[in-house]
Amino acid sequence: MLTSRAAILALVVCVIALSLAYPLREYVAQRAQIAQLQEERSRMEESVRDLREREQALGSDEYVEREARLRLHYRYPGEIAYIVIRPEDEADDGVEAGPGEPWFTALWRSVRAADDPSVGAAP
Repeated sequence: MLTSRAAILALVVCVIALSLAYPLREYVAQRAQIAQLQEERSRMEESVRDLREREQALGSDEYVEREARLRLHYRYPGEIAYIVIRPEDEADDGVEAGPGEPWFTALWRSVRAADDPSVGAAP
């Protein structure tokens, strides 16, 4: 059956396998972490590259002028700006709804209504 030499050999093989399992698991975990950090680094470098391009664009006068005209509707003196009103905008009749009541007012009203016994009573 199983001799003492075979038992000792099996024990030694098990001890070696167990002693290598933890460092091997740590190695695999560290390699995964390194890959994740390299991916994050490449994303950060791309972000820095985009921000540098944006910084250069913001430094150019043409870009600033274009953005001021598009976003802020700035015009040079003497230029005429036209505003086009769409038909669906006219349907509103210029009446804007005012701001609604705050959420806590509606909450407090519902608490008071729940506390009032006459609200839920049958006639």
